[in-house]
Amino acid sequence: MADQISLAPRRLPRPLRRPLLTLHIVASVGLLGAVSASLAIAVRAATTDDAALADAAYDLLAMSSAVFGIPLSVVALGTGLAMAIGGPWSVLRTPWVTAKLVLLASVMLNGALILSPALDTVRAGGADLGGRIVASTAWGVLALTAATALSVYRPGRARGRT
Repeated sequence: MADQISLAPRRLPRPLRRPLLTLHIVASVGLLGAVSASLAIAVRAATTDDAALADAAYDLLAMSSAVFGIPLSVVALGTGLAMAIGGPWSVLRTPWVTAKLVLLASVMLNGALILSPALDTVRAGGADLGGRIVASTAWGVLALTAATALSVYRPGRARGRT
């Protein structure tokens, strides 16, 4: 019987949990900062009359997404799932963890399906999609701020636990 595989959930050992949590926090907060900076750049690009400045800003947004947005979102998602699976919170059993997962997934899908194509269109000299780009980055800031608040308040947790 010793060679049977247990289906009981396995907990991450404490020496692994803390560094994983630290990496998750750094990636998540870094992503919020990167998306916030992108919102400021998008607003400037959409509201300027200087075509060269707008072009440079949209180029910067595309580069920032590739250098910061995509890697940080993948790390935040991966570490979050690892902690949810191997930690005290289950992904689907704990509503605030599920909500955080949905919010992060919505930011990632928004970037892939709305922001990136809009940036590609604008950078190729197509339609002026500045409003769409601002709205897309604003959603990212709002969703990631909500996910951060869920991490702090953890609604539905047992009383007396922090």
